[in-house]
Amino acid sequence: MENTNDTAPNNGKRKKAMLTAGAIFAVLGVAYGVYWALHGRFYQSTDDAYVAGNVVQVTPQVAGTVVSIGADDTDFVRAGDNLVLLDKSDAKVALEQAEAALGQTVRQVRSMFVTNAALAANVELAQSQLAKAEADLNRRRDLTRTGAVSYEELNHAETAVKSAKADLLAAQQKLSTNQAFTNNTRVDNHPAVLQAAAKVHEAYLAYQRAAIPAPINGLVAKRSVQVGQRVAPGNPLMAIVPLDQVWVDANFKEGQLADMRIGQPVTLEADIYGGKVEYHGRIVGLAAGTGSAFSLLPAQNATGNWIKVVQRVPLKVQLDPE
Repeated sequence: MENTNDTAPNNGKRKKAMLTAGAIFAVLGVAYGVYWALHGRFYQSTDDAYVAGNVVQVTPQVAGTVVSIGADDTDFVRAGDNLVLLDKSDAKVALEQAEAALGQTVRQVRSMFVTNAALAANVELAQSQLAKAEADLNRRRDLTRTGAVSYEELNHAETAVKSAKADLLAAQQKLSTNQAFTNNTRVDNHPAVLQAAAKVHEAYLAYQRAAIPAPINGLVAKRSVQVGQRVAPGNPLMAIVPLDQVWVDANFKEGQLADMRIGQPVTLEADIYGGKVEYHGRIVGLAAGTGSAFSLLPAQNATGNWIKVVQRVPLKVQLDPE
């Protein structure tokens, strides 16, 4: 049998403990309500957030064989540092050929301008020969009337005039043809010279592009190129991640976005440090759609068996530089 005198004190202690616990929970509830009313309702939080950043692909602009590599994965590089060097032998030969072709073109164009003077002299010579032949023909016509010159000699004079006219026309056509290549131009701005100079520029760019520099400061990642490999334009060789240009994609539920605006301050904590380190930033953008809207197979909500699922919309948070 139990003693009723011992049971009463135990019930009293239990009742006191329950009241104390209830009072504690009531105080906590009131404190949380006050906190939420005065502070918490003005803030939104999520643990669905990830760091993102630009991944700059390093690709060659010309084909070639890799002869050296200047950086490996996890190396920090600065803009302009040589990352990959291609064999320059073929590009150097092409550049020398283009320079030789430019020199030859300049000489050919100069000869065109010089030829203009020679052809103009030929036109003047043909004009003088035509004038002489016409004068001879006029004299023979006068002498033919008196019988001093035969009709055969007169025919020869007429033929000489026709020949002189043909020679003059040929000389004029040659001069016009050559002038068509030189009118309103100089040697330095002649189309043939400009075209040859462009070829030299193109060959020079190909020669310079054999050295592939880093386009931006950052860490090297995903290096796939090897020495001796034959690469083609556009082939990814490695990637560079600029750590000074990272941001955070924070995914909030659509019901949390009502009072969110671009420019609002944000406080972040990273898993690697937990609450020991706080990062600060600002909202700089709101995505135009949810992740499911841009998925490979987006949901078809008009099929009739639609179930309401709360969606999350990504916000872009830019970290403060410091």
